[in-house]
Amino acid sequence: MTAYIVRRLLMLIPIWLGILFLVFLMRVLVPGDPIQLMFAGQYSDPVVEAQMRHKFGLDKPLPTQFIDYVEGVAHGDLGFSITAQQPVTKLIEAHYPYTVVLTLTSLSIAVTIGLITGILSALRKDTIIDLVSMIFALAGLSMPAFWLGLLLIYVFAVDLGWFPVLGSMSAKGLVLPSITLGVIASAVTARLVRATMIDVLNEDYIRTARAKGIVETRVVLRHALRNALIPIVTIIGLQFGGLLSGAFIVEVIFAWHGIGELAIIALQHRDFPLIQGIVLVVATTYVLVNLGVDIVYALLDRRIIYS
Repeated sequence: MTAYIVRRLLMLIPIWLGILFLVFLMRVLVPGDPIQLMFAGQYSDPVVEAQMRHKFGLDKPLPTQFIDYVEGVAHGDLGFSITAQQPVTKLIEAHYPYTVVLTLTSLSIAVTIGLITGILSALRKDTIIDLVSMIFALAGLSMPAFWLGLLLIYVFAVDLGWFPVLGSMSAKGLVLPSITLGVIASAVTARLVRATMIDVLNEDYIRTARAKGIVETRVVLRHALRNALIPIVTIIGLQFGGLLSGAFIVEVIFAWHGIGELAIIALQHRDFPLIQGIVLVVATTYVLVNLGVDIVYALLDRRIIYS
């Protein structure tokens, strides 16, 4: 198992270096001059602009800038925000935990609803329960996050007053944005769980277990679900990345002060050091989550370690 994990870690090195290179290219691809944008609508002194470019290393050749950037990242330095005039690392540390909490809470909701709905649909295939569950899943796939978020705000915050409307960083303020992301993500999980469970429930060993008189709950949860978990774990890992990016939109809607809010500010002001830092941290998180998914694979099916 240890050797398998080490191999997976070594495979991440070229992937992460590729991410680092693409992230650096953003300072070339992002349109607009961030220094000129800082002085937009104001008198700009060419001498001051030159000093600012020297401060942020923008007057150096691109290869030199890339080497400096890699050295900085290796030491935990993601640069200095042009607009906020603060280290990018400090800004991300202040906002990113809120996004991670929102993503994990939404993922928990999505997995819970998706598993329950998918298993019930598989066990009651072609019944009214199956029909209602799949209609719910189709509705979840069709609903934009911003529409569902605004609907929840109007009903549960404005009309009923059960939750704060906007900008609350409390546990109650987490409920509506988590439900917004979780309900939509649960639709994909439910459909996959249903399809996988139907295939597994038709296997011979499931019929044998039932013929031996094993309790149905144990047959479903211990025998069927366990063998259906590998594709389910795959979609859960992919959904984490989708929820992480989807959280940006939801954070804006609910004024949740996560990294999405920070990203919008950075994009508006062409603050490329901050944009680079956000993209690098999010991409690294996604890569590490996929590493975790691979490890869970190995725990579920030991044959994967030797393949």
